[in-house]
Amino acid sequence: MSNNVIILIARILLSFMFILSGFMKLTDPAGTAGMIAGAGLPAATLLAYVAGLFELLAGLAVLTGFQVRIAGWLLAAFCVFTGIAFHLPYASGTELVNILNQIMVMKNITLAGAYILLATVGAGAYSLDARRGAYAVA
Repeated sequence: MSNNVIILIARILLSFMFILSGFMKLTDPAGTAGMIAGAGLPAATLLAYVAGLFELLAGLAVLTGFQVRIAGWLLAAFCVFTGIAFHLPYASGTELVNILNQIMVMKNITLAGAYILLATVGAGAYSLDARRGAYAVA
């Protein structure tokens, strides 16, 4: 299997969570707005919609291979920020909530690494970036 096929599979897998999450935030922002308000940030409902739109568009960019280097860096930063802002410190609730928050931080940091790697290697040959000649592909 070629590296370009592997990159395509990775893009599909990395896009799924953000496309779904963004769509859910846009159609029902209440839960996200509650988390945002709970973190002490202002304009929680507006920020929930902004987060949903960002997640949906960034996920679609990764899926289609459009501006993947930019989307990768933005998603990496988003993962680190949300992990820190919404899931630290661990000791903020019941034992189960603390365990879930710890898992979420680890997941976000791990995803940040995957998005940095994607931003570094690019979208591969099977992408809109390659089709429009944004950069050379191997």
